[in-house]
Amino acid sequence: MKKILLAFLLLSFSVFAFAWKEDQTEVNDRLSNSAKVLTEIMGAPDKGIPGKALAGAKCVAVIPSMIKGGFIVGGRHGRGAVTCRTPNGWSAPAFITLSGGSWGAQIGGEKVDLVLLFMNDKGVNSLLKNNFKMGADASVAAGPVGREAEASTDAKLNSEILAYARAKGAFAGLELNGAAVKPDEDSIKAYYGSPVNWKELLSGSVKDPAPSDPFLEAVRKHFAEARAESK
Repeated sequence: MKKILLAFLLLSFSVFAFAWKEDQTEVNDRLSNSAKVLTEIMGAPDKGIPGKALAGAKCVAVIPSMIKGGFIVGGRHGRGAVTCRTPNGWSAPAFITLSGGSWGAQIGGEKVDLVLLFMNDKGVNSLLKNNFKMGADASVAAGPVGREAEASTDAKLNSEILAYARAKGAFAGLELNGAAVKPDEDSIKAYYGSPVNWKELLSGSVKDPAPSDPFLEAVRKHFAEARAESK
């Protein structure tokens, strides 16, 4: 009996260790995919995020391959990465989940890449909560598209959050009012090795354990280019 119990415990530990490593790999892949999505959207000729919009953002979140359905019946679910501007640069990556929202029939069951720009203090303060709903805690609007969208950009910069949704390589409508955004505690623990305080993470008090983080590198690069472009 003792041998059986010991074997069960060893098997359970092995499964747990394997799952943790798998989660860590998935988190690293998510950072790489988030960087790729941001770079592709910023690089779209005359159809990307206007430099003025990115230059004014206080936080940037990317949710690659947001899906319809999943374990949330009738809803939408995605997991992504977010970083915020601090006096010392961009914060180490935090991880979020987004659940809810809807998209039009032209998207159907396709996966959607989502970029969220938090434009002012109210948007950032909503993000700092452990759970907030778009539209209720912070206003959200579809972001203006294209380098020449200056008039539209000025009008929409008053929104707390600008959203850019892409399906099949093209921007598409996505209704995010009511969507819930929460810290992805499992991914945070997998990446940092232990639980991390959410506010401390986004304020820049936590050091990035990775010597080279593709997501932060992409945000820094495109933000610097956007600042230079908008001057």
